[in-house]
Amino acid sequence: MSDETNERLRRTRRVAVPWDRDATRGVLGTRLDALLARWADGYDWEAQERRIAALPWVTVPTSGGELRVIDQRPADPGAPVVVLLHGWPDSVLRFERVLPLLADMRVVVPALPGFPFAAPLTEPGMSVERIAGIVGEALGALGCSRCTVSGGDVGGVVAEILAARRPDTVAALHLTNVAPQRALTADASDLPADAADYLARSGRWFRSEGAYIALQSTRPSTLAVALGDSPAGLAAWLVEKLEAWSDGPAFTDDELLTWVSAYWTTGTIGTSFATYTEPAVLPARVDAPTVLSIFPGDLKPEPRSYAEAFLDVREYVEHDAGGHFAAWERPEEYVADLRRAVALGR
Repeated sequence: MSDETNERLRRTRRVAVPWDRDATRGVLGTRLDALLARWADGYDWEAQERRIAALPWVTVPTSGGELRVIDQRPADPGAPVVVLLHGWPDSVLRFERVLPLLADMRVVVPALPGFPFAAPLTEPGMSVERIAGIVGEALGALGCSRCTVSGGDVGGVVAEILAARRPDTVAALHLTNVAPQRALTADASDLPADAADYLARSGRWFRSEGAYIALQSTRPSTLAVALGDSPAGLAAWLVEKLEAWSDGPAFTDDELLTWVSAYWTTGTIGTSFATYTEPAVLPARVDAPTVLSIFPGDLKPEPRSYAEAFLDVREYVEHDAGGHFAAWERPEEYVADLRRAVALGR
């Protein structure tokens, strides 16, 4: 890490709050202090940066700008193609642990526009719909005429749109959640009882946990100043989510710092808000055969009846453990479900 960043970390002005030991109010002060001390002294970002740079990156020109992609190719040129789409507050690093488990397939992992490791985003309008268009165009340029698309969070929304727009390209879907925007417009009277109950639970979750969504979608420029200028502020904002959204301890301190450093060094926290800020219209229904993986520690696990209102759910797989970052937390289970989707696509 640069000398300037280390100096900023050492000079962090800690703000006193009366809830410093209450994890329900945000990141714990003692936890943050320990991470910042490690970040300033002992953490080796340069080694992590070299490791990430050594992944098989390619850059694909599209009409929406360059798309940087990890393109892991197997020995068999006719192997199935899988496309992995990350979300927020992460990056392509979400899928590092599944890459070795998919050596027999061609694995395409785009750095979504506005997120770490992507080409710089300099203009507004980067909605999930536009990202889906860019990814679809890049797949064509890479010669991926037929593929299985997998993802969650923002990546899952992009996957749904991509499948609806390009049914000849997307053979099957593997998702860890239904696009969360659907809960904002779904009519409970049209749904089975347990699906309607889910809508009510989802509404309660938004009211108690969704303040970050409201802020990132309505005042992204203001928030970007606070987080983009302060490594301590950025770490507090991201670490709280990375730890709270995981099902138990999922990261070492250095792994957390790598995911945070990915945002800090690329300066992408502000542009990562674009998919929250820009409006998007989702397809009413997606007909691609879908495997839905349900991990109990995720934010709002959906019942099958709710998912079936929007997706062609062929397999609904409930797991005993795992959270929002399932590909990182439970890579073997994630890959097993992804292979179910690949089989459906065949």
